[in-house]
Amino acid sequence: MKLVKCFFLLFGTALLSCSAQDEKINGVSFVAAKDAIDESHVTPVINVNANYAAIMPFAFIRNLNHPEVRYNSDRQWFGETEDGVRQYIAQLQKKRIKIMLKPQIWVWRGEFTGFIVMKSEDNWQTLENTYSDFILNFAKIAEETKADIFCIGTELELFVKYRPDYWTKLIKQIRQVYSGKLTYAANWDEYRRTSFWDNLDFIGVDAYFPVSESKTPTVEECINGWQKYKETLRQFSDIYKKRVLFTEFGYRSTDFTGRKPWDVDYSQKTVNLHAQTNATEALFETFWNEDWFAGGFIWKWFHNHPEVGGVNNSRFTPQNKPVEAIIKNYYSKE
Repeated sequence: MKLVKCFFLLFGTALLSCSAQDEKINGVSFVAAKDAIDESHVTPVINVNANYAAIMPFAFIRNLNHPEVRYNSDRQWFGETEDGVRQYIAQLQKKRIKIMLKPQIWVWRGEFTGFIVMKSEDNWQTLENTYSDFILNFAKIAEETKADIFCIGTELELFVKYRPDYWTKLIKQIRQVYSGKLTYAANWDEYRRTSFWDNLDFIGVDAYFPVSESKTPTVEECINGWQKYKETLRQFSDIYKKRVLFTEFGYRSTDFTGRKPWDVDYSQKTVNLHAQTNATEALFETFWNEDWFAGGFIWKWFHNHPEVGGVNNSRFTPQNKPVEAIIKNYYSKE
């Protein structure tokens, strides 16, 4: 009888462990703000049935060829700093929201980080040293705060391409100070060339894949547009024996939202809520029932929920738009 009981306990524990490991990551990309947050800012995250939040401290460089990464400045917003990260994480964890800590670089004028590249070996060394300082500092904070996932970089294609040995070394250094899961946020057209998936726990993709040329795409049209990408992502999961995580996903509430989902065109003011809703529903229908798919983080979620988004807003945020109900519905499914 004791042997049977022990077997049952061990088997039951294994099942629970597998279940926890395979839990879908239903996340929001929680935008850093000027102020601290409190329970009122976390409640909308709970209401949309999210179980994860990505916290995103920022570092800055002057231009695409400038080697020095600066962070934790008095000039930054509170939520972008070390103290802000700790405060945000603590408030979210009080409500049992799990955390992905996702430090990012901002290039002055918003130039694309994938084009960061140095023109001399000395500058490469400076970039590597200052980026390592930035990332390892927040990796230690991730360990201190018991963050569940740490993202080692976001959309840094040329940096990754030209300095592969650096990234392998950096991952080893991160493992020495952080004991949780690791990923990297590769851009949608970058991940197939990323060299270090073997060394990480998730294949991270910022999922701005073009899926439709229509002004207001239907759900079916977007599902069809996903199929070629889905198969490649599934194959990557099979090859590396790791689940795919959408480190960012989302659509603007504007015309042609499925054509260039990555595009941030502030001159485009036309609001198309149906386009955003249909494209988002198609993404959920395509991926959320797949075992090899880990889940993802909707882009993007602001702390001051009652004051943002809305039916006249053409930007990415789903807040106070019809698409918020779509997200809530899919995030409620087991």
